[in-house]
Amino acid sequence: MIKLPFDKLDYIALSWFFVTWFGYQTFAAWRAKRGHPSLMSIMSGYRAEWWQRVLERDQRIVDAAILSNLSNAATFFASTTLLILGGLLALLGTSERVIAVVAELPFTTRSQDTIWEYKVLLLIAIFVYAFFKFTWSLRQHIFNSVMVGAAPAHDTDPEKLADYVARAGRIASFAADNFNYGLRAYYFGLAALTWFLNAWIFMCVTTWVVFILYRREFRSEALKTLERRNTVRKKAVGPQAERRSEDQADPG
Repeated sequence: MIKLPFDKLDYIALSWFFVTWFGYQTFAAWRAKRGHPSLMSIMSGYRAEWWQRVLERDQRIVDAAILSNLSNAATFFASTTLLILGGLLALLGTSERVIAVVAELPFTTRSQDTIWEYKVLLLIAIFVYAFFKFTWSLRQHIFNSVMVGAAPAHDTDPEKLADYVARAGRIASFAADNFNYGLRAYYFGLAALTWFLNAWIFMCVTTWVVFILYRREFRSEALKTLERRNTVRKKAVGPQAERRSEDQADPG
């Protein structure tokens, strides 16, 4: 059995890191499914509306441009992640010099070379995870592009159109979710950097990252603005529906 050269505080900090990361990810998905407004759930509704508009348009140049922009974003982050991984791998070969530099920073706890390498390996694992998420998001955007080209005609059976919109919207949401998971890995990767200073700062910054993610996902002004549009639409649709029902009920 391999014995890791960590002390008790390092084990606690590392456990706290993974529990908060994957715990928050599970919590955010659960909260969105329970009907609580979140950026993920609100944007999922917008994607469904977008696909309804796709089927209404004869010329889908705008939709192709949107998908191209989404694919470019995923490609950019995937390429950047590869550069980061290359830098981290190079860092493994220069541990002594980097340790000497980091040791001069305030609040830094002196670490053994072996512990330092494990910390670098943690960062490598985080960004490998991010790379797979970004590339899977990119592939799903490509799937969506194919679905734009294969979209049925306007005169297709309404049930088939609704089914196509639902499936295309789900693929778009899968792509967005994986892109979001990759971005979260970047946030937590920045938190993991502070482990090079000491375990206490590592735990504090990890907690701070979760707080920032929660605020942006469930309490941000962007969410309130996006949600307000849905509320306004419901209010606009409501009186129209009432007037139509009154007209149908009035025989005169």
